[in-house]
Amino acid sequence: MFGDINIIKEKDPAAKNYLQILLFYPGLHAVLAYRIAHFLFELKIPLLPYFIMAVARAITNIEIHPRATIGKRFFIDHGNGIVIGETTIIGDEVVLYQGVTLGGTGKEKGKRHPTLGNNIVVGAGAKILGSFNVGDNVNIGANAVVLSNVPENSTVVGIPGRIVKMEGKKIKKEIFNLDHIDFPDPLMKKLKELEVEIHIMEKKYNDCKKRREVK
Repeated sequence: MFGDINIIKEKDPAAKNYLQILLFYPGLHAVLAYRIAHFLFELKIPLLPYFIMAVARAITNIEIHPRATIGKRFFIDHGNGIVIGETTIIGDEVVLYQGVTLGGTGKEKGKRHPTLGNNIVVGAGAKILGSFNVGDNVNIGANAVVLSNVPENSTVVGIPGRIVKMEGKKIKKEIFNLDHIDFPDPLMKKLKELEVEIHIMEKKYNDCKKRREVK
């Protein structure tokens, strides 16, 4: 508990004192509720852990499954819209911003949520989906969608997530295309393919119409 409070004081410049943190930080309230619910879940007490987290979700708009495993000094900043799935594992010194989802893809059974290492920052709106590992000392950019393993000491951005920095060095552009303007757009590609098909059908129709007029 004290670690969860101290990391807020250390990392949030808006946190002026401990009383302010205790009273007005919904992320901390959700984490403290999770600590209690998880403890009761480990004791195999039925229903009560889920009830505690349901109340916490209603108050904070942060959803944490009581079975999830979360390490020391966990900081949820702002927190609105955060979802942490049942089989998620989170290490120590992890910071999540608002709108983050640590979820599954809906296909797996058993371990179906991500495992995060230590000293990780996940930016606002990022989605980490599936059962895979995110290494230590990783930064995940805002709104990134991460669907596979991330090595330690790296930075990930984009949709889908791309590694742009590893071991403090930028990844060469010829290896990872980081052009934010020319990212492939699957919807636009389909629309263009559909447009070509329409032109082909129109040409066939006009040719057929001309042959009928000649007859």
